[in-house]
Amino acid sequence: MESSSATAGVSTRREATRQKLYEAAVTLIAEQGFSATTVDEIAERAGVAKGTVYYNFASKSVLFEELLRHGVGLLTASLRDAAESTARAGGGKVDALDAMIRAGLVFIDRYPAFTQLYVAELWRTNRAWQSTLMVVRQQAVAVVEGVLREGVENGEFSDEIDVPLTASALVGMVLVAALDWQSFQPERSLDDVHAALSRLLQGRVSGRRG
Repeated sequence: MESSSATAGVSTRREATRQKLYEAAVTLIAEQGFSATTVDEIAERAGVAKGTVYYNFASKSVLFEELLRHGVGLLTASLRDAAESTARAGGGKVDALDAMIRAGLVFIDRYPAFTQLYVAELWRTNRAWQSTLMVVRQQAVAVVEGVLREGVENGEFSDEIDVPLTASALVGMVLVAALDWQSFQPERSLDDVHAALSRLLQGRVSGRRG
């Protein structure tokens, strides 16, 4: 038991250290770019020795690759939780998508620097971590695809929709709208932005009355 507790304690401390390094790296890279950011700066910002960075990550590139995995993993989990919570409450698939939109906005509001980096990296093709980025992106999109497919199967959505493209469009809509909100319309509340995207989702932008 003592050995198990000690191992758990080491694991918890290491995870806390890695979290500090993630936060330091994402802030610095968002401020000055990947190439201009040094390991020394990351260590200083995190409040650890330079050797601690290399103890946890083989290089700056590996740190950034793991940062992408970590961040998109958190986003994926929040989307999945939103969908599952809606299902437990008896909501439909449109409700699940709406809940996922809100979860995405909450995530982006909490981690704006990471979101900016993530979106920027999606457009680059010369990075060592490009394949990793594509894998973790697909994990997030797959959660939305799953809800769409279930909606098609139960008749809530048309079987003519292109599930992969629609899922990517919904994720992209949230990312771009949220970044626009934070950069150019910061006075708007999260509830306000969510309401606008919810109206798009539910097809209530034409002014027609059903």
